[in-house]
Amino acid sequence: MAENQDEDPSAETSHEQQQLANRIKDSARQIWLAGLGAYTKAEEDAGRFFERLVKEGEDIEERTRGVVNRQVKAVEDSVDGVRERASGTWNRLESVFDERVSRALERLGIPMPGRVRELEQQVQELRSEVERLRSKVDQRND
Repeated sequence: MAENQDEDPSAETSHEQQQLANRIKDSARQIWLAGLGAYTKAEEDAGRFFERLVKEGEDIEERTRGVVNRQVKAVEDSVDGVRERASGTWNRLESVFDERVSRALERLGIPMPGRVRELEQQVQELRSEVERLRSKVDQRND
């Protein structure tokens, strides 16, 4: 019996080594599973993160487009205002030029085209009146 009480130390060491190997294997498996879980979680988060970045990009684009459109409208309004002022200035300049040319031609004794048409009309009316009076005189002399 004394022999039975003395157990084989190598058998005990083998059993401990087996338990240690099993614990290492279980730990490695847990680490592997944790890694897979982390990868899956990161992939899900990356998808949501990407979607959030796209949404923020769309929001920024929309706000920027509004600002750009307002700036374009402001420039167009400004150009329209300048165009109107330039047109008004041009019309006033043209009017002043016409008046000065008319006065210069008048001083030189050269009538303006409108005045020439008036004079032609008056000459025509006088001719008609002279013809009418001649007819009257001719009728009396006969």
